[in-house]
Amino acid sequence: MKLFIPGPVTVRPDILEKMSTPMIGHRSKEASELQRSISLKMQKLWNTNDAILLSTSSGSGLMEGAIRSCTKERAAIFSIGAFGNRWYQMAEQNGLNADLFEDEKGEISKPEKVEEVLSTGKYDLITLTHNETSTGVQNPIYEIAEVVKRYPEVIFCIDTVSSTGGVDIDIEKLGADIVLTSTQKCLGLPPGLAICTFSDKAIAKAREVENRGFYLDLLAIYEYILKKDFQYPSTPSISHMYALDYQLSYILEVEGKVERYKRHKQMAELVRNWAKTNFQLFTDEKISSDTVTCISNNKGIDVKALNENLKARGMQISNGYGDLKEKTFRIAHMADTKVEDIVMLLKNIDEILCL
Repeated sequence: MKLFIPGPVTVRPDILEKMSTPMIGHRSKEASELQRSISLKMQKLWNTNDAILLSTSSGSGLMEGAIRSCTKERAAIFSIGAFGNRWYQMAEQNGLNADLFEDEKGEISKPEKVEEVLSTGKYDLITLTHNETSTGVQNPIYEIAEVVKRYPEVIFCIDTVSSTGGVDIDIEKLGADIVLTSTQKCLGLPPGLAICTFSDKAIAKAREVENRGFYLDLLAIYEYILKKDFQYPSTPSISHMYALDYQLSYILEVEGKVERYKRHKQMAELVRNWAKTNFQLFTDEKISSDTVTCISNNKGIDVKALNENLKARGMQISNGYGDLKEKTFRIAHMADTKVEDIVMLLKNIDEILCL
């Protein structure tokens, strides 16, 4: 089955094979060397010198860890869809002071709105979703970052779960404090591991925060890495670590970052052009994602039936998310999917729908 859904993605056989590497002790010298190697490669991928933390969880784990570990006063949660709203739910359920600034589905978080909110002086942390998979919107994070830089006391957190590894994320330029992702999307691994940066400013803020939790306490993870020479405080998924280290070498040294991002853009343009010809894009093309396209079902097709037909041919796409189910459908073009895979998928959809 070839998956064209926004995670989990189809995983290359060599990566799956790497996950079968025999176990090592998670308190061994080899485990330290493995985590150190991953950290150095993630720093190269993200262009940062900030500390790299691992979490044996989905990306949601580090989302919760970030907002709980570094909110002392009040968090400003900017949402452009389901996953921005999730950050607000995490804040509420952890008893944190937070306000939700939600835009219409298919829209971006506007830099001028961020300016307006932060200028109140009420907030010491801001969260932002880079790539919203429920609507296929890619937020202008570099423009927003220029606004946030004017408020150096504010911790800047960015969810790049569905963009890291498919879109260039330059943390040095962004000046962000916590940037997080997970393995099952553009990085092209099975789900189960999340990664984030942790800046010196975020470390200092976390030391002022009480009740940071236990398993997802980012400061505790960071301090354990320092104390134990690149080891994780709890038992990590060694299998995922082997695969991530291997895949990062592939991205950086075999395919190359520039070529990888170029391929993702080519696939996105192919799907967007097909969607404009046969249906309609859910959002403005100028803010459309390079890793997943959300398509308006303006022809009223039976999306579930389309997907059943595709599954019979060994392919799968995604229906709309939440209340957008059947009103939209989504085609992901991420990780190690190739341009020719997208061509094949669109050809099969054309045949099934007689387009």
